[in-house]
Amino acid sequence: MEPINVFKALSNETRLNILEWLKEPEKHFPKQGAHLPKEVSYKGGVCVGDIQEKAKVSQSTISSYLSMMQKAGLLESIRHGQWTYYRRNEEFIQQLAKYFKTEI
Repeated sequence: MEPINVFKALSNETRLNILEWLKEPEKHFPKQGAHLPKEVSYKGGVCVGDIQEKAKVSQSTISSYLSMMQKAGLLESIRHGQWTYYRRNEEFIQQLAKYFKTEI
């Protein structure tokens, strides 16, 4: 874990909001999975377009934000055709919580 990358990723209000929204995707993205084929399941995954729409930022900005968060370890992604879905990396977030508790 590179804590500085996590802190950088979370130092932006929109990126922090994205992480919070993805904690409860059913609540914040009710139409999630609309683009996924019925035979594919990505539990808790939300399409980039849906995140962009909620965040009210450009496609390039949301892509940059999501990439930064994924590189920091906060998010996981999966691609199906032209659609990319993101969800929180809960295992990493638990490690981060432990880091805060024991190291800081």
